[in-house]
Amino acid sequence: MLTIGRVAVIPVVLGLFYIDWPPARHCAALLFIAASITDWLDGWLARRLNQTSAFGAFLDPVADKLLVAVALVMLLRDDPRGIMAVLAAVIIGREITISALREWLAELGQRGRVAVGYVGKLKTAFQMTAISLMLWQTPVWTIPVYDFGYFLLFAAAALTLWSMVSYLRAAWPVMRDNS
Repeated sequence: MLTIGRVAVIPVVLGLFYIDWPPARHCAALLFIAASITDWLDGWLARRLNQTSAFGAFLDPVADKLLVAVALVMLLRDDPRGIMAVLAAVIIGREITISALREWLAELGQRGRVAVGYVGKLKTAFQMTAISLMLWQTPVWTIPVYDFGYFLLFAAAALTLWSMVSYLRAAWPVMRDNS
């Protein structure tokens, strides 16, 4: 239910982002933060209560990738500078690449080779924090929230590339043997 809720909140975040109402961006950011927290909570509860399912294992990463991709596209429309396009392309491109790699490896019975690791989890934390701050946009007291989020998005992109290289290196023997 938490994963389905995460998917359901995406159009609400999208709508709030574009509504001409001063607190709308803050509401969008808070919903994005709540969805990000449910990502962690969902996995923790599933493991703790031993309530994993094939559908949940499929939908959870899809929900995360949709949430991030939609938010990055919204932010890119709001800030169409070239560097923002590169950051969004790196992050979204990595997600597509690793999803395809995982699917292919699963077909070969080798999915465990690209299980989520520490760098992937750190990447997700940086990504979700960066996007949340950028969605919030307005300074809090004197803290330039958007700029801090933008800086964290650079770090997230670097971690994104690092984790992608790690996953590709782990999968390389299978890729080499099946080419």
